[in-house]
Amino acid sequence: MAQHPSSRQDSDERYATLLNNAQAVRTLCSAIEGTLGPKGLDVMLVGAQGDIILTNDGVTILDRMDVTHPVAKLVIQVARAQQQEVGDGTTTATVLAGALVEAGVQQVMRGVPAAKVVAGIQQGVAYASQLLGERSMALQGWDDPLLRQAVYIAGREQEDIVQLVLNAGRQVGWEMLKSRSFRLADTVEAHELANNECFEGLLLKQKPLHYEWLSEQSDCRVLVLQDGLVPEELDEQVLSTEAGFQQYMQLQRAFMLQLEQLKQLGVGLIVLERSIHPEAEQFCFDHEIMVVQRVSREQVKRVAQLTGAKPIKRTALSKAGDELEAMLGRTPAVRYDERLERVRLYASPQPTPSASSPAAGAAKQVTMLVGASTREIVGERARIAADAASALQAAIQGGVLPGGGTAELAVSYALERYRETVRGMEAFGIAAVAEALRKPMAQVVLNAGYNPLEKLEEARAAQTAAGNDAIGIDCDTGALLPVMEAGIVDPARVKLHALRAAGEVAAAVLRIHTVIKMRDSASSREQ
Repeated sequence: MAQHPSSRQDSDERYATLLNNAQAVRTLCSAIEGTLGPKGLDVMLVGAQGDIILTNDGVTILDRMDVTHPVAKLVIQVARAQQQEVGDGTTTATVLAGALVEAGVQQVMRGVPAAKVVAGIQQGVAYASQLLGERSMALQGWDDPLLRQAVYIAGREQEDIVQLVLNAGRQVGWEMLKSRSFRLADTVEAHELANNECFEGLLLKQKPLHYEWLSEQSDCRVLVLQDGLVPEELDEQVLSTEAGFQQYMQLQRAFMLQLEQLKQLGVGLIVLERSIHPEAEQFCFDHEIMVVQRVSREQVKRVAQLTGAKPIKRTALSKAGDELEAMLGRTPAVRYDERLERVRLYASPQPTPSASSPAAGAAKQVTMLVGASTREIVGERARIAADAASALQAAIQGGVLPGGGTAELAVSYALERYRETVRGMEAFGIAAVAEALRKPMAQVVLNAGYNPLEKLEEARAAQTAAGNDAIGIDCDTGALLPVMEAGIVDPARVKLHALRAAGEVAAAVLRIHTVIKMRDSASSREQ
């Protein structure tokens, strides 16, 4: 029976907030869907001053977009969560979230209670995650070809970046890459004047003081101060008295003795979080001690880890020589790179992990230096390198799955069968998850110029007939393709986190009954 027009209008008014939110999500997702897959294209972001960014990196697009709708901002949190946790797969996570919201809204508009749809989505995501986890394949070391393929795909088939990331991974070590507290992607540095390079050490963005004369040091002790290299200060009122002036002179003499002690301890590099006093600057120049000041807290920590130094406050400089010596680090070399206008700080040589024993050797700090011809291009290459590094680490941590959307397609139909065993209206939410899981392959195929409905049915039939979940679509020819034989794989952890994050945000959006503007917090306090 056809729905009466007035009844349809009442329904639309009842779900006005839901439909408005769904439209905001659809608009947001449409901005990045075209970047998905090997045939995906780039997006040009244009700033108010005419500055541009060319990229197909999902999190970059979403971060830089001018977004005002509150629910669209909520979906952007999916990409940020994916980036923070895994470092890759932000576009997939956002596309999945959009597909889940769209499928869930359709079920609610059919009359299924939103709470039941949400419960079904949560149940479906949990079961789909279990199925994907069961399909993941662990890697067997650095010589496993699936590892290289995972990096190759995330690195958008740019061979030089793939090799750079693999070299960096080997230097860091297999066990360190398994650690959730370490992020290989954070070691990527970009510069338009650089050549691709991986070295054991750090690249500091600050210029050293007097770099024209003190541009290099070898085999020296390193002092790391989470402070400035300045004498203790006195209040101006105290300085105005005779006793205060005497105390000031004593502090100055004590400070110079501290500097003299640093020289005797063989300190050749001082890294400061803050600034340096002029007299200390002159002392360091006279005694050929390189100083790098105003280094960020994060970089200070990395310098300490690299050199073995203990970050200290300036009050620790008053300690005895043997106590202070125990807090110093060491570097085989530090030099100012005039071409890049950066300081290179090198690590002490360590054994390199072997391919047969990936856990051998101590963890190392490396820097992946990525270059290109222009600032805009080098920025995109740095993002590609970071994605490839994240894919390498995620693959080592959780194994790999067949790529091209084939694993999700297979799981979607397994969910359809599971749905038939579920009693209650939660089954409609499970159906929404099954539908959303077909979106990644559908979008990849669409971006390649083929009919997604036709190609997904072909792939599904081939998977069923062959009993093989890893059959997808060749984006060049449109023919069926055994993706594992073609080396098309994705890190399992990327897919699993994307699905879970998408499920969480879809559930949050579907639960929103109405949107109310809050009062300004400042005006609230005044009242």
